[in-house]
Amino acid sequence: MIAQREPLLWLQLIAIGAIPIELLLLRLVLAGADLGPVPVFERLLTWAVAVLTPTLVLWKRPADWGSLLLLRRPLSQRSEAQRQLSGLQQSLIPRLSLLVGSTALLAMFWWIDQSSILVMDLSPLQGSSRLVTLLTAVPLLALVLWQWQQLTQSLWLLTRSDQELAQAPSLSEEQLQHERLCLGLSLLTMPALLTTSSSPATTINPKQPTSKEKRSDLNGDIGEGNNAPGGGTQTHRQQTDTGGSEESEPEHPPETPPRAE
Repeated sequence: MIAQREPLLWLQLIAIGAIPIELLLLRLVLAGADLGPVPVFERLLTWAVAVLTPTLVLWKRPADWGSLLLLRRPLSQRSEAQRQLSGLQQSLIPRLSLLVGSTALLAMFWWIDQSSILVMDLSPLQGSSRLVTLLTAVPLLALVLWQWQQLTQSLWLLTRSDQELAQAPSLSEEQLQHERLCLGLSLLTMPALLTTSSSPATTINPKQPTSKEKRSDLNGDIGEGNNAPGGGTQTHRQQTDTGGSEESEPEHPPETPPRAE
């Protein structure tokens, strides 16, 4: 499929391993300070700033599949198929996955903040104030949300068939700038992946025997000739001997009787 030849879609799958590491780092950051006087309000406010606000932005302008946050594929150098991949991002399923991710991040952030006291001794911000730890947690939560949308979008695009890609609208460069969130420097250029094409199957004429059949027939003929008693070789020798004897013995003319005197 054409979508599976795009290397950036496969690179976005790195988020499968990066998101758990970022959540672990978030736990270490929150462990640097004790809980505040109103932890419920603090969590909701932090989630609204770090997750809910970016969710509204990404709902209106989905993250560009060709962006790795710091680097991106240049918009002016994108092919027709790559512009159609951007058109497929308008589907409802990638956007619903964004809502699922933001809701799951609220529950995850709530649980991480409650259990962060267990790793207090390992926190890099040990002894800091509650405000410092929450402000540090904001970009981490926003990064997790960004990578979540890129991960779900990449999985969605990689599983699309060529027929769906051909029916998708092709976005122009101006549409990409206004309808997609294209972050990063336009310095990322990667060639398309090569697909291994299978060699075409050769058709065999049903009247034409295959090489295996020819070898088996030849072996059968040789076996029959060897197993036959006094086979064709002896017959051939007898015929040659008979013919040779006939040729070696010429016919004598008949003797004439003596004349009477």
